[in-house]
Amino acid sequence: MTSSAVQYWLMKSEPDTYSIDDLARDRVTAWTGVRNYQARNFMRDQMRVGDWVFFYHSNSTPPGIAGLARVSSAPYADPTQFEKGGDYAEPRATREKPIWVLVDIAFERKFEKLISLDTLRADAALKEMLVLKKGQRLSVQPVEGVHARHLLARVG
Repeated sequence: MTSSAVQYWLMKSEPDTYSIDDLARDRVTAWTGVRNYQARNFMRDQMRVGDWVFFYHSNSTPPGIAGLARVSSAPYADPTQFEKGGDYAEPRATREKPIWVLVDIAFERKFEKLISLDTLRADAALKEMLVLKKGQRLSVQPVEGVHARHLLARVG
């Protein structure tokens, strides 16, 4: 994709690992640890600085969209792949030929109220949203513009 139009993404994080509150405190973070090729390819090939990110709390009660961020860097090598013995170490990766990439994201805002997964499912306008598809577990996924605008209108 070579479009210069702003795109929308959903990025999942377990709030006990890294939450929207952590991002609000840090202001910017490197989105490390993505180890799915399709999610990596989205970050590497399609994400652009300025794209919107819906920050999604997964494996929480309830799961849902907690706030907004923006992509704030071009993709670059995820340094955790080079940490020998680390949780995200990748023995095949070299600094010359990294396998995994990341982008930085910057805090925009926390929603007053989480948009829960149940709320997303109950909204007919969002029925085709990727996060609602059965078996969809990608931690980084595109959000169609029509869905993004609908969500943004909900939160004001």
